[in-house]
Amino acid sequence: MKPIKIGLIREGKIPPDKRVAFTPLQAQEIEQRFPNVKIIVEPSEIRCYKESEYQEVGISIGDVSECDILMGIKEVPVKNLIDEKTFLFFSHTMKKQPYNKRLLQEILGKKIRLIDYEALKDVQGNRLVAFGRFAGIVGAYNGLWVYGNRFKKYSLRRAFECFDINDLKLEIRKKIKLPPIKIILTGAGRVAKGSMETLDTAGIRKVSASDFLTKTFKEAVYVQLSSADYHVRKEGGNFNREEFHLHPERYKSDFAKFTKVGDILMAGAFWNPNAPVLFTREDMLDSQFKIKVVADITCDINGSVPCTKKPSAIPDPIYDYDPAIDSTNPPFNNQHYITVMAVDNLPCELPRSASEEFGRDLIDKILKPLLAEDIGGIIERGTIAKKWIAH
Repeated sequence: MKPIKIGLIREGKIPPDKRVAFTPLQAQEIEQRFPNVKIIVEPSEIRCYKESEYQEVGISIGDVSECDILMGIKEVPVKNLIDEKTFLFFSHTMKKQPYNKRLLQEILGKKIRLIDYEALKDVQGNRLVAFGRFAGIVGAYNGLWVYGNRFKKYSLRRAFECFDINDLKLEIRKKIKLPPIKIILTGAGRVAKGSMETLDTAGIRKVSASDFLTKTFKEAVYVQLSSADYHVRKEGGNFNREEFHLHPERYKSDFAKFTKVGDILMAGAFWNPNAPVLFTREDMLDSQFKIKVVADITCDINGSVPCTKKPSAIPDPIYDYDPAIDSTNPPFNNQHYITVMAVDNLPCELPRSASEEFGRDLIDKILKPLLAEDIGGIIERGTIAKKWIAH
């Protein structure tokens, strides 16, 4: 087998991302499992794992320009692209995003093979590597952090101040003291499962949709809603999941019933722009609308949740929304406003743990087809640019 050099590149996008494709122990494992592979780590001052942690397990630090395969996380700045190399990163070009048009043009011009993590899927179309679980974990944590601050019930450290996921879970168990509120969680994928992990760690009991709507509890509870729980066919009849995914325009939202009893909304469901919104600004003006905190984990701007008017950043994660005049304001200034958390890069708050899980999936599902034989066509499907061709 021919020698292959893999370079772990320094993240160049602003604001900088602390995540990395492989942890030090994973890099060591790869060199042991694939004797023809050498990993070189490009020096970085912001990476969540220090250079010394790689060096302690025998991984080289240095120039990656001679590597065959270069692996990052976020989009690589055009000036850092190297001709005729294989790159793996999240390019955000697959939906023809206009802000990355030049990036894709440069990739093609430099005859680069680009493998996009988002396009790495099995034959059924399921993504093989993703950070969704950590978006859910941190998004739900941030929602609970907001509630504690807004209503002065408890004080949590920020997620990014926790060393890793175990430290974050310890913080949850030690400090969260919730009154008997009701929390709504939408979604059933990686994001929602991550959110449930946080809610379960906090000791919040999960209840059925019918109990959530009709019963009073002496403790905090949450409900996990799927599309069938809050959509009805415009022409009547039963909800049909396959029809909803193919023709969401045939349905209308029935979510308002949950807004009359819920205190916190954690939005973790994928939203199709052709589908109805969860609720409207007019719904929010109804005197029965009860939700005061929205953690929009999906962060769809002007999407299914009308109060998500803009993304927020980790240093400044929240804003208040005034539905009366459709405006955003500094948080915690008016009890009638809704406080919104819409951080658009949530996994970056737990970069060590998020990197560890991501790297594990890369090793278990991607490395063999990448380095040896792509029998299942995973790499072929995940390649969105090859020499002059964009897929």
